[in-house]
Amino acid sequence: MEERWVVAAKRADFGGIGARLHLDPVVVRLIRNRDVFTEKDDPETTDDKIRKYLDGGLSDLYDPSRMKDIDKGSRVIFDAIRGKQKIRIIGDYDIDGIMSSCILLKGFRKLGADVSVKIPDRIRNGYGLNENLVREANDDGVNLIVTCDNGIAASEQIRLAQKLGMRAVVTDHHAIPFRETEQGEKEYLLPPAEAVINPHRADDSYPFDGLCGAGVAFKLICYMYDRADLPDREREKEKLLEFAAIATVGDVMDLIDENRILVREGLKRLHRTTNPGLCALAEQCGIEKSEISTYHIGFVLGPCLNASGRLDTAERALRMLLTDDPKEAGDLAADLVSLNVSRKDMTAEGLEQALDMVENSDLKKDRVLVVYLPECHQSLAGIIAGRLREHYYRPSFVLTGKKEVKGSGRSIESYSMYDELCKIRDVFTTFGGHPMAAGVSLLEEKVEEFRKRINEVCTLTPEELTPKTVIDVAMPVSYIREDLLHQMRLLEPCGKGNTRPVFAQSGMRIQSPRVFGKNRNVCKMILADRNGHRMDAVFFGDADEFVRRTSGREISVTYYPEIDTWQGRNRLQVRILSYR
Repeated sequence: MEERWVVAAKRADFGGIGARLHLDPVVVRLIRNRDVFTEKDDPETTDDKIRKYLDGGLSDLYDPSRMKDIDKGSRVIFDAIRGKQKIRIIGDYDIDGIMSSCILLKGFRKLGADVSVKIPDRIRNGYGLNENLVREANDDGVNLIVTCDNGIAASEQIRLAQKLGMRAVVTDHHAIPFRETEQGEKEYLLPPAEAVINPHRADDSYPFDGLCGAGVAFKLICYMYDRADLPDREREKEKLLEFAAIATVGDVMDLIDENRILVREGLKRLHRTTNPGLCALAEQCGIEKSEISTYHIGFVLGPCLNASGRLDTAERALRMLLTDDPKEAGDLAADLVSLNVSRKDMTAEGLEQALDMVENSDLKKDRVLVVYLPECHQSLAGIIAGRLREHYYRPSFVLTGKKEVKGSGRSIESYSMYDELCKIRDVFTTFGGHPMAAGVSLLEEKVEEFRKRINEVCTLTPEELTPKTVIDVAMPVSYIREDLLHQMRLLEPCGKGNTRPVFAQSGMRIQSPRVFGKNRNVCKMILADRNGHRMDAVFFGDADEFVRRTSGREISVTYYPEIDTWQGRNRLQVRILSYR
């Protein structure tokens, strides 16, 4: 697919800032490109922002008391604890919902609560709080329901809970439902709970609204630990960081501001974790816990945790995190890995069907893809939608099931999926989500209407439908030095919102290419520029096609520099990301 290459053009006194902070000007430019500071900031403000970005720790987290309703919600929960009342946590079946539930459960227990947790079954219950879960809680004698990673759109279910004599506190991070008035303004619809803790509230002055559900849950527990004057509470807070970090990366939140601190500090905790479940899962996946990175959370550990909620019940993953028995933890971790293998096979089959459907129908002409796979396992819809989004670079929905159809959508940067769904809300029985992802339920006879109307209201331009690679610096490979790479590591953890740096150089030639791998998907080579500077390089992808297209030609490359360690020796090399 054709890409637009754009070189970032943000300005600053890179040399002066670098001299003050003892940083290479290239590293300062990378930090500027991530909007850590602006050209208009005075030197003192600039330096403070950069220091917080590079060195920010737990003391730099915002005071949770600034979050709307957190005091009100904690008082309701404390009342239930003091009154020996039963509390029921209602979570969600994805990695964020699992970690949110874990944080609240551990936190409430530490505060002496009589608490239980229920994570909905994806197929039987669907997403979030629903009538069956409310009635089940009532039958179990529950007095207070606390949601996490859901609940913001559960107004009817909370009214039912109140009618049955239960109270409710909502903790969530999803977009606030709204309807447009005749004047075209948004009227936000908060559920009628005792407290609604969600930094996306229009009346919330909390400085950062990018937390995941587990981040909001972590803030609530930190606030309650402080209010309870819990002995050794700072150490107790730190015990929960690893769960918040896993959720933040796994739910693909922007790794900026508080999220950057939560993930960085959480990874430190994760590297020495004593949690039997996390230790067992890392071992089953062949990862040294001291080496766990955002990559491992996003692409190895996270999918195993999510597989539990996709093909079985997410309570299996939660049980693994809560057990103190290493043998039980090992058995449950092995189950999750096995489930994830099955999930991969089923995903490949579903994706093949989806691609075939798009390629051989009028769907290919649509700017927003709506693919209906009635027989596909409901839990895989989001993954397949994500793969379609990557393949075609278009907002993509995958719908599954019959009669009452459910689906998941994955978006591109220039398309706010939740806002677009709000424009055609009458098509759905329920829907929810945020700009980059959403879930929908609708009747089978409405599927074609959904496809037609979501495309009718779409305003995406051809330029917005072309993937864009932002190049941080057009930098010759001759500038790469080991000390520069060590400084670049200060930018980690990298991920969404704090992407790995991308460099570019033109006028390059490939020398001595060698193709490796069972699938011939690795090419190692020498990359030479017009001045004769040579650098080891590696390309991952269709290696034979790469060699065929680049042989004897000058090419432009985008790349990332790294240190390749082999048999105890370090060598500088570049990883070619894309080429022309």
